[in-house]
Amino acid sequence: MYTSETKIRVRYGETDQMGFLYYGNYALYYESGRAEAIRQLGFSYRQLEELGIHMPVVELQSNYYRPALYDDLITVKTILKELPEGSKIQFHSELYNESGQLLNKGVTTLVFYDPIAKAKVKMHPELMQRLEPFFQ
Repeated sequence: MYTSETKIRVRYGETDQMGFLYYGNYALYYESGRAEAIRQLGFSYRQLEELGIHMPVVELQSNYYRPALYDDLITVKTILKELPEGSKIQFHSELYNESGQLLNKGVTTLVFYDPIAKAKVKMHPELMQRLEPFFQ
């Protein structure tokens, strides 16, 4: 299993009238967590794109337990529970407040996609090589 943590402070412009993180912004927090998880493996999304791999989202699930509030420092925990075998990869996200309370859980499914061939492809071998040690 591969796990990464990213800290994000809830900004005023991301909240609704109640001072809660607007529900649509959770997907942006998941994305920040994914991008940082990939960066911690030694890649950026830009580098993956330069290798000819894009990663569009094909499914998003989200469960809300407690609100994230304006100015809270949120920990976004990003987890890969399985090593991808085909073209799909699932990122599990958990958001916690500073007290360690679970606020939200989400699962984002992406596919590895070659924009020139216009087809799904398997994970790039370099990324696979960096992930494999976490699953042995």
